[in-house]
Amino acid sequence: MTTATARAHPNIALVKYWGKRDEQLMLPAAGSLSLTLDAYATTTTVSLDASAAEDRFTLGGTTATAGQTEQVVRFLDLVRARADSSAHAVVDSHNEAPTGAGLASSASGFAALAVAAAAAYDLDLDRADLSRLARRGSGSATRSLVAGLGIWHAGDDDASSFAEPIEGPEMSMIIVTVDPGQKKVSSREGMRRTAATSPYYPGWVDSTARSLEEMSAACRAGDFTRVGEITESNALRMHAAIEACEPPIRYLRSASVAVFDAVEQLRARSIEAYATADAGPNVVVIARPADAAAVADHLAGHGDVRIVGAGPGAHLITTEESA
Repeated sequence: MTTATARAHPNIALVKYWGKRDEQLMLPAAGSLSLTLDAYATTTTVSLDASAAEDRFTLGGTTATAGQTEQVVRFLDLVRARADSSAHAVVDSHNEAPTGAGLASSASGFAALAVAAAAAYDLDLDRADLSRLARRGSGSATRSLVAGLGIWHAGDDDASSFAEPIEGPEMSMIIVTVDPGQKKVSSREGMRRTAATSPYYPGWVDSTARSLEEMSAACRAGDFTRVGEITESNALRMHAAIEACEPPIRYLRSASVAVFDAVEQLRARSIEAYATADAGPNVVVIARPADAAAVADHLAGHGDVRIVGAGPGAHLITTEESA
């Protein structure tokens, strides 16, 4: 029996991915750009068991829900097809971030699963291949294969939709957790509803494609100010499109908006900081490393505050063979 363990970190998008043009292949409506963090890792172990009649999945030490297990089984089926294997697996995963709270636990989760499962089933995949594979579990997971800043190309097909590194200015992220609870509407469902019912969705897709071009240029130029401006405006555009759904979805809470207001106050005091939020109430603030402590102090009353930086891409920790 082969056992493989991998670790991956979440990534926070500076230019967001929100909406798919192909649900089966998980191809995005537009590309995106993110920073992989050095905190909130997911560690996943995949153990093959040729005698097992089905896959088993535990999350955080307890049996996962039927829905969570179904997603993992579908992903393992993809891996088995590529490996020409029929062996079932036992998957054990632990998130250091709150699961389903808008802190990209699905990104780190499926990135770690992709690396561990590929090793357990003896697939020889490079980083781009693993990025494509992780995308099939969770779109944003494709970026967690990349260390630091990564750009996810929307691509024209499966082969051309993957993430790769991009150079950019050094930055810190200050994560403000205002609510660690699991959100009521999953990102997957939120994307579907936005695409189907939000009158702002076409404009969101078009503007995101332009934002990605501008962000890529700003990163290459090392222009932190422009990176920050695009980051904040892109996040607010995404949430505006989401809130225009029928029925509406509101991921941001009053506590979230208060963090955005506090960040605006910092800029009024000539401390450059810019806020963003994924599909959840928790807010992430980017700042220059020299300003990170001051920004964290200013935001301390708004929730649990943690300073993080750029982290490694998803990677294998161990593989073992046993009788």
